[in-house]
Amino acid sequence: MNTTTMPRGDTMIVARGLVKTYGTGTAAVQALAGADLDVATGRFAAIMGPSGSGKSTMMHAMAGLDTVDAGVIRLAGADLTTMTERQRTLLRRTTVGFVFQSFSLVPALTARENIELPLRLAGMRPDGEWVDAITHTLGIRDRLTHRPSELSGGQQQRVAMARALAARPEVVFADEPTGALDSRSGHALLAFLRDAAHEYGQTIVMVTHDPVAAGYADRVDFLADGRVVDGFDDPTATDVLDRMARFDDRRQEVAA
Repeated sequence: MNTTTMPRGDTMIVARGLVKTYGTGTAAVQALAGADLDVATGRFAAIMGPSGSGKSTMMHAMAGLDTVDAGVIRLAGADLTTMTERQRTLLRRTTVGFVFQSFSLVPALTARENIELPLRLAGMRPDGEWVDAITHTLGIRDRLTHRPSELSGGQQQRVAMARALAARPEVVFADEPTGALDSRSGHALLAFLRDAAHEYGQTIVMVTHDPVAAGYADRVDFLADGRVVDGFDDPTATDVLDRMARFDDRRQEVAA
C-alpha cells in the first residue's frame, strides 16, 4: 500500500480495500467488497446504508472487533490488520469506546459500576468529575445505584453511552445509539456526541439508519453492496433523505 494513503495527524481512521466474506461456497455472503473510508480526528462521522450494505461489518472491522479477509485498517496510527487478537484487545481497552444496540450491561452491577467497569479492568481510576458531568448531561445521575433490570431501555442505553465515554477514549463507535431513546433523549445524546467531538477532540463513528441522527454529524458516508458509494460534509436531515431517495431510485432502476 502506498504510504501516501496512510493516516496523517488529522486522520484517526483509514480503511482501504476492505473485503469480508461470511460463509463458504453457495452460502457465502460478501459483507465488504473493497470498501474505503477515512475518518478525521475529532469529527463526528455517520455511516448509513440499507440493511445488508455492510455498515455494521465495517464499523466492527475499524474498531478491531472483527478481522477482514483483505485490506488495511489503521486506527490511531496502528495497523489493525497486522496485530494479534491480544494486541487488538489492548488497543481497544486504551483507545476505543463502544456503544452497542444490545447495551451489554452486566446485570449484577449498578449503573455506576457498569460505567466504571472498563476503567477498572484497565487498572485506571475513574475521573469522578468527568463521570458526573457525563451522567448529568445524559440525565441518569439519579439512577447510578440501580441495576440494569431496574432501568428502562432508554436509561440502559444512556448508561452504555456513559460507559463508552468514561475513559475519554480517542474513538467512540456507536451502533444505532438512539434506537431505544425517545425523541428528546435522542436529541440530547446526539448533541452530547457532537460536543464530545468538537469540545474534547474525541472521534465519533456512528452507524445509523436515522436521517435526523445523521444530521448531527460532521460527515455522512453511504454504503451499498459492501462499498462506500457516496458521502458529504455538514449533512442535514433533509440532505440525507434526499440522497437516500436517490439511492432507492437507482437501485430500483437496476433491479428493473
